[in-house]
Formats: sequence, structure tokens, C-alpha cells
Amino acid sequence: QVQLVESGGGLVEAGGTLNLSCVASGGAFSTYVMAWFRQAPGKERERLAQIAWDGENYDYADFVKGRFTISRDNAKNTVYLRMNNLKSEDSAIYYCAAQTRASTWRGTFDYWGQGTQVSVSS
Repeated sequence: QVQLVESGGGLVEAGGTLNLSCVASGGAFSTYVMAWFRQAPGKERERLAQIAWDGENYDYADFVKGRFTISRDNAKNTVYLRMNNLKSEDSAIYYCAAQTRASTWRGTFDYWGQGTQVSVSS
């Protein structure tokens, strides 16, 4: 089965930058739409960004547009999220997710990582 493992979370000061990585194994990574989500305590999970298999089509949530950048390296089975100008409200658990070609029609994500904690201090 497909496994996703996030890394790169930690504590960062407001205004700083953090880079997250998600490594996939056990599947056809190069055919997946990949996405980053986050969930803070007491809030619903939010979709932050997604990127198509070829890295040419992508989408961002309005509230992170201009600050966050998603990218992927299919040779390394890895998707990245670069987060600039972090704010305290960005503190959350960050998850990566994979969508198979079959699920593209439904818009659902099939595989999820366990998450990495991002904490932004003021």
C-alpha cells in the first residue's frame, strides 16, 4: 500500500520560513495529484495547495497564495511545501495527501500521511 511520510515541521518564529517534505512509497507517485492540508485544534482540515503529476498545474488556497509554494520531484517520489512569512495562525499539523487518477473524477484523496507539527511563535 501507499505510504506517505511528512517531515520538516518544527518551531519557527513569525515571519520565518519552513520547508516541508513528503516522501511516498509503494505506489505510482508520478501519476498522483499531490496536496498539502493542515488542521489546527478546534478547526476543520484545510486544503492548502495541490499539484498535478507533471508539476505544471497547481492550485492554492487564497489565504496562503503568495506565501506558500508547492513543488514535486517525481524522481524522488517527493512533494514539497515551502512556507514563507509564517504567522501564528499557520500553527497546525500539516498533512500531505495523494489522489490517484481514478479518484480525480471524484475529487477525493486516497492516501494520507500522519502529519508533521508546525508551530509559529510570535
